[in-house]
Amino acid sequence: MPRGKFVNHKGRNRHFTNPEELEEQRRQDEERKKWRQNKKQSDTSSDEDEEPKASSAKSVDPDASESDDSDSESEVDSETEGKAKGVENLIEVENPNRVQKKTKKLSKLNESLAETTKPELSRREREQIEKQRAYANYQKLHAAGKTDEARADLARLAIIKQQREDAAKRREDEKKQKEMAAQKKTELTQKALGKRT
Repeated sequence: MPRGKFVNHKGRNRHFTNPEELEEQRRQDEERKKWRQNKKQSDTSSDEDEEPKASSAKSVDPDASESDDSDSESEVDSETEGKAKGVENLIEVENPNRVQKKTKKLSKLNESLAETTKPELSRREREQIEKQRAYANYQKLHAAGKTDEARADLARLAIIKQQREDAAKRREDEKKQKEMAAQKKTELTQKALGKRT
């Protein structure tokens, strides 16, 4: 008897699939795959037959080529509708957010890529690029000394150099004066002691 008022029901109703059922399911899957492959092969051979007809119609009349394009698009739409799963083909959906994949021709894809070679930038991206360009231009002018700030920096630098030179001269003069004062002091002390040099 389990302790407490709660009973664990895990594992009570286990169901195992028979090996015969598994084998039958595998066999049915293989048959479906073979059927699909046969269907694809028959579809490709019928598509090859249709292509020369479309190319001859395009060379004769340009208006007919546009109608053939629309016909081929409607055929593609009908094919996608035929491949609907479950009850999708029975229920008509009016969802504005639903996006259906449409097959595009390679020639149209190449044309659209050629038209949109340069992507449109958002306002923030444009502003950021503009800021980077302006900053790089400012740094270039600043290094050349053409900006007001660069001129002020150079003037300040000249003043500081002058001040340092003056301070170095003053220190040298003070050092010489101290040496002279020390020399005079030693001379006076020697005279006072009576030593002659």
